[in-house]
Amino acid sequence: MQISGWDWAVIIAYFAGMTWMGAYFAKRNTSTEEYFVGNRQMPGWAIGLSLVGTSISSQSFLAMPADAYKTTWMRYTFGLGLPFAAFAGAYIFLAFYRRTRTTSAFEYLEHRFGPFTRVYGAVAFLISQVTRLAMILYLLGVMMATVTGISPIWAVFVCGVVVAAYTVAGGIEAVVWTDVIQTVLLGVGAVLCFMAVVSALPGGIFQVFSVGWADHKFAFVDLLKDGSVADNAWRFSITEKTGLMIFFVGLTHYLTEYACNQNVVQRYCASSTAREARKAIFICLVGSMFIWTFFRVLGTALYVYYKAFPDDRALAMLTGGEKAEAILPHFIATCMPPGLVGLILAAIFAAAMSSLDSSINAIATVSVVDLYRRHLVKKRDDTHYLRVARWISIAASVLMIVGAWVFLYSGGETLSDASVKIGALMAGGMLGLYFLGFFTTRVDERAVIVAIVFTALWTTYATWQELDKTLPAFLQIPSFLRLPLNTYYTGVAGHLLFFVVGYVVALGLSRRPQSLTNLTVWTQDNVPLG
Repeated sequence: MQISGWDWAVIIAYFAGMTWMGAYFAKRNTSTEEYFVGNRQMPGWAIGLSLVGTSISSQSFLAMPADAYKTTWMRYTFGLGLPFAAFAGAYIFLAFYRRTRTTSAFEYLEHRFGPFTRVYGAVAFLISQVTRLAMILYLLGVMMATVTGISPIWAVFVCGVVVAAYTVAGGIEAVVWTDVIQTVLLGVGAVLCFMAVVSALPGGIFQVFSVGWADHKFAFVDLLKDGSVADNAWRFSITEKTGLMIFFVGLTHYLTEYACNQNVVQRYCASSTAREARKAIFICLVGSMFIWTFFRVLGTALYVYYKAFPDDRALAMLTGGEKAEAILPHFIATCMPPGLVGLILAAIFAAAMSSLDSSINAIATVSVVDLYRRHLVKKRDDTHYLRVARWISIAASVLMIVGAWVFLYSGGETLSDASVKIGALMAGGMLGLYFLGFFTTRVDERAVIVAIVFTALWTTYATWQELDKTLPAFLQIPSFLRLPLNTYYTGVAGHLLFFVVGYVVALGLSRRPQSLTNLTVWTQDNVPLG
């Protein structure tokens, strides 16, 4: 499809606006304090909308509708863990970062367990974020290539360069304020797509729900090949995907996000007060739950639309002949009127950029604060560290582009499915680590180092088992070493393993004297959070 001049005008205006904001905030960034946490003066409502944008991303705009289109609502239960995590973040985790002028989530680990543990946490975070960046940019490239007809390789490259430009220049302030605009824009784009689908159906929105219900598209279980549903919605199992187990996966994921993910903790610290930080958390909670639900409904509506108006490419995406993530771009390219296409494209760009910019800035923050300034190059002036932060942002952007190219040539199920598996494999036991810090007083660095070793071995084994079928026979896992554990649950198992090993080892060690004031829930003083 050749998009119209009006569409290009909207897209160019959007990119120009984002670039201008990056240049504007670049002039204000004269210190790492400004670049990383916006001088800790940002309002809660803006931080909250920024968190919504960060949590939504193009994975929601493209992958969630694709997952609902091709499968069912099973993975919706993943997001139901967010309310529990948000309340824990607001009333438990927030205190550990607001009581001091924390910049990185991993500074806490050094205070609690020592420098080695801080390095472990920082490196695990960096690896997971580079992978996340690649997945999101891949989706953005798929959309741009589908709608404009340009090569996916060039689509990924162009999108990656544009988003990197304003993030590298503008720092956290550019990230937050562009996220505010992008969150509003992605909401408008989603509504326009849904209205176009519903208005084209003879039965309107009632047809979406009646057909979707009849075809089991709203089920919280997998569909079988004959179109019926599996009887495993709320079954406890470690060998198969069920709605209940995916809820537990989501719960641990979001507890990790609000306990120790730098993208979230950095916003705790950038908020002007603890009250504003809590406001941000609850704005994110309400906004994210609504938008996730809306995108799932949109995916089901696309299924109903293409059942009513059959299309060869849409059928291929449903049956696995093409990647399902292309279904929404395909609808936009073939069914939306000129002019609106540009606005929706800008909305999808916004969905991706609001996550990409946050992760790039977080990578720079962790790399400088936890590794470079702490261990590699000490006692340089702040201008030097600000310059290094920008170079690290550029390096992260390059890795993001290369990783997205790798995803372009990967196969498998929907990316929503793949992202859950990758997140599980890369969890690194981080929730178990932070829970040892927050909720125990006996565990020290010695026990944590043993737990790190056990968790690293577990992660290596779980990754080996996941890749087993793609390896030559002599590298495959012997049958007697295989575990009947679905990949979805390796992250939950890793968190549990870390906590149990760390605590059990600590029970066998003599206590070392250590000041734990404000480092556990049992040893906090009454100093206001600020």
